[in-house]
Amino acid sequence: MPEEKKLFKVTIDNITIEVEPGTSILNAARKIGGDIAPPAMCYYTRLKGSGGKCRTCLVEVAAGSTADPRPMPKLVASCRTNVMDGMIVKNITSEKVIDARNGVVEFLLINHPLDCPICDQAGECSLQDLSYEHGKESTRYEFKRRTFEKHDLGPYIQLHMTRCILCYRCVYVADQLTNKREHGVLDRGDHSEIATYIKKSLDHDFIGNVIDVCPVGALTDKTFRFKNRVWFLNPVDAHRDCPTCKGKVTLWYRGHEVFRVTARKDQWGEVEDFICNDCRFEKKLTADWIVEGPTKIDRHSVISQGHYLGLTIPKEPLPDVMGGRKPKLLMDIHSVSEVNRPDIDLSKIEGPAHSTDFEKK
Repeated sequence: MPEEKKLFKVTIDNITIEVEPGTSILNAARKIGGDIAPPAMCYYTRLKGSGGKCRTCLVEVAAGSTADPRPMPKLVASCRTNVMDGMIVKNITSEKVIDARNGVVEFLLINHPLDCPICDQAGECSLQDLSYEHGKESTRYEFKRRTFEKHDLGPYIQLHMTRCILCYRCVYVADQLTNKREHGVLDRGDHSEIATYIKKSLDHDFIGNVIDVCPVGALTDKTFRFKNRVWFLNPVDAHRDCPTCKGKVTLWYRGHEVFRVTARKDQWGEVEDFICNDCRFEKKLTADWIVEGPTKIDRHSVISQGHYLGLTIPKEPLPDVMGGRKPKLLMDIHSVSEVNRPDIDLSKIEGPAHSTDFEKK
């Protein structure tokens, strides 16, 4: 018989679970779910080397392990710290963590413009969610904000460098999904920016995925730019037989028009399967896809408004109240009113009533 894997017991916010050795604190917390899972702006499960940049996932380790129960002296990044057997972690139950997270969000917003009313990422922006939970009502920053020279990244991708938080996700996508990365982080300190150095467009078959992995509105879809708001759209799952990728996507409808196509995402906002540019930018007709059904949306998301999936329609109580008997009409409008023609039931006519439907006097 194969040996059973030894599991580590870790307690996060007074909830104990068992996970495999090598699991990060962040992924252990995600197994619990809900508010126990720290926010993450730079970590991405499918991107090797990601994490440790944004510091929004800081947690307090109250006990390192059963063998060494001493607390860690500083807050640690949960995405880059692995669990140990007997580890005790505090996230939302720690005042230190909440205070540090408030400070991190304030730093992230120092140079971030107030673009939410016009930003295409509004409604599905991780920074918006963080700002709502941990942001302040006003900034203490009194200096001039960063500005950058505009870079044209091609016909599909729009770059707003002033919104960038330098999470490096787009760099990892280009490194790991394409055979030639043409953009990266240039300069240092507060001069750091995403650019191509020698002005080039990003035109690899899978480079459109930088739009999906960007946690803010720094990289957006030019074909969807300023066309609609995500909470007015209805997302549906669809697929096609694509020779380049798996072809599993989310179509964003308003009426019968497909406004944009994105990769499917899980509950943590991470892409399940990366898609090619042809699926993302060129296939925007319903005839191009096999529609599977409405996308499951978290009820806490603003996108869920008007998205009534899985609701139970209340049962009409009147028949039960009347013991199964049908209600009787108190009066017949045809016998009371001399306006209606007796041979026409206004409730059953197709379309609006016209003058010919009423009796002439």
